[in-house]
Amino acid sequence: MSTVLSEPVLDQLFRSARTVHAFRPEPIDDDTLHALYDLLKWGPTAFNAQPARYVFVRSLEAKQRLRPALSGGNVAQTLAAAVTVIVAHDSRFYEHLPAQFPAYDAKPIFEGNAQVAEATAFRNSSLQGAYLILAARALGLDSGAQSGFDAAAVNREFFPDGRFQANFLVNLGVADAAGVFPRGPRLAFSEVAQIV
Repeated sequence: MSTVLSEPVLDQLFRSARTVHAFRPEPIDDDTLHALYDLLKWGPTAFNAQPARYVFVRSLEAKQRLRPALSGGNVAQTLAAAVTVIVAHDSRFYEHLPAQFPAYDAKPIFEGNAQVAEATAFRNSSLQGAYLILAARALGLDSGAQSGFDAAAVNREFFPDGRFQANFLVNLGVADAAGVFPRGPRLAFSEVAQIV
């Protein structure tokens, strides 16, 4: 068994971390984005399918392309973030399965069944988006995930061929204290879980 992480690390990843709604004007360089991916890619997915695809929206021009799809309350924080990640999924992720999952031929499970492929791609790209948030925190970045956007508009603008589908957005950067709110309450174990 692995060792338990230190209390400061657990704080950084979970207990002290917040969803950030304002960012300081500090950039994120290419090396950091590569390091971010190099961490998150190790998170497990079904059949090792890795269906998530990422667009790191960093330039002002790209942010302006994203802006019309944002809900009003998310515009300022997205424009202020150093990078906004479009976490999407590849509707044909199964084309990579022969290399990614050599244990047996799993491709036919998904290739002829759009409903199963979509559910698997969405569920596992959601997991990968969560891994992205944890990897960002591990690298000292702050984040703010959001679903307040028009996914169809993002798909038209960034994925016009229809193969990739937007799942959610994650703003990354260094938090501005004005955009960090007190933590909301959490449900107790007894309210959400049972041991059987």
